[in-house]
Parts: sequence; structure tokens; C-alpha cells
Amino acid sequence: MATELRVTTRNARFQQWSALLENRNRRHRAGEFLAQGVRPITMAVRHGWEIRALLHDRSGPLSRWAREILDATPATRVAMAPELLAELGEKAEESPELVAVVGLPADDLERIPTGPDLLAVVFDRPTNPGNIGTLLRSADAFGASGVIVTGHAADVYDPRAVRASTGSLFAVPAVRLSSAEPVLDWLDALWAAGIEVDVVATDERAEVDLPDADLTGPTLLLVGNETTGLSAAWRERADRAVRIPMGGSASSLNAATAASIVLYEAARQRSAGHPAG
Repeated sequence: MATELRVTTRNARFQQWSALLENRNRRHRAGEFLAQGVRPITMAVRHGWEIRALLHDRSGPLSRWAREILDATPATRVAMAPELLAELGEKAEESPELVAVVGLPADDLERIPTGPDLLAVVFDRPTNPGNIGTLLRSADAFGASGVIVTGHAADVYDPRAVRASTGSLFAVPAVRLSSAEPVLDWLDALWAAGIEVDVVATDERAEVDLPDADLTGPTLLLVGNETTGLSAAWRERADRAVRIPMGGSASSLNAATAASIVLYEAARQRSAGHPAG
């Protein structure tokens, strides 16, 4: 039977969990982060993530969903005062039923499945956690193998990124790396193994329109920083660039939106069984 604890004051344990919301260094040192909401917690459990603790409201009855999660998950149970749970759930007016304390997975490229159907995304130095979550959601929707966040970037496990992913963080491998170098080594190893990965960047100045680009082979899509675009290392490594045709007065697209469009086109071509053009 899971251990049951009670937290009714802002004690040391509560302060530790509260710090996970605001401090990425605390998340990394503790090796854990918070998940809030029905779908994210359900997806974390379904995909076998390490659930270290489940925090629930001690003041009233729980829904069938919450009871089933508590009964089925081998995690420490914490009965918490509703006002404290509301703080951890980042809800101003009401307490959530559950908040999960989830262990961080390894930042290992081996988590990303490879093969002839590889479709992965590099997000280079993103500054907006919401954009990371949105990209993860699109990667999940369109069958991508994984997302790699490189360089000095917003945190994949920031609560804003976790919420924006609506649970897809737990379904799609997301790997954080401090530079492009480990990914370049990974690409070299894939080529040595016979997986000829096409590295594709998006560029509004590219000569090839997205609908005319063949995305049916193993593909690594490059998405740059929201303001400055791709770093020099990634611009040099790209095998080719494609542009997304646009009308209207917009000068550019949000980085996560642009990536979502390319992922959709790749999924469409692969579903049709042939490239565009």
C-alpha cells in the first residue's frame, strides 16, 4: 500500500514542491517537476513515467478519476490542505483534485526511436516555455519521434511548457542538450548505421516551397529561436531549407506554428505514401 502523508502547513516539504514551479535549478537538482490537470496526469501514468507523489485535497470527496489514479499508482499519497494544493496547482479560486510530483527522465537521445520513419525536431534556443509545449503537442499529433531542445533555452519542464503540451510531453520523448554537438554526433552515428537523415530547416528566403519538398524519408526538422532564428552551427548543418508560402500582411510565423505546419505536411506525405510535388 502507498505511503500516506498529511501536509497542512507550509512546511519544508511543501516549500520544496513549491520551488519546483518557479526554479528550474531546483527541478534539475531534485530530478522532479509538477504535473497539473486531468489529461497530463493521466498521460504520465499511462506512459509509465515515475510518479513520486500524488497530492490530493484532504477536505472533500474525490472524483472517480482521482480515486482510480490514487489506487493504481505506486506513489506516496499526500493529503493536503486545499489552499496549499491550490497554490501548487496554480489555481487562484479552487483546489485541483490532484497534483503529481513526477521524476525527470534522462536527457538521452537514445530515448528517441530511430529508423526509416524518423521524424524528429530540434528546437534551437527557444525562450518561450509555451512554444515548447505547443511544439510537443504538434509533434504528438503528427507522429513525430521526438523533440530535442538545444542551447541556452527555456525549460521543457517549466509548468507553462507542461500545461501547453496538454499531456503530450509524456507521450513524445523530449531531450534537453546544452549544445548542438551531441545531436551532430548522433546524426553521424545514424548515418553510419545506414539511416540517412535529411536535416531540413525552415527559412522564409528558401527557394523550395514546403508543399514541393520530399519529407517522406528520415527527417530532422530544425526550428530556430523565436527572435534570432537558428544558430550558426545548425545553419551550417542543414542539408536544405524550405519556405512556408504565406499570404496576407504577416511577415513571419510563430516558431512553434511554423514547425507544426511542416510536421503536418510530413505526416500528410507519409500517410499518402508518396512525396509532394
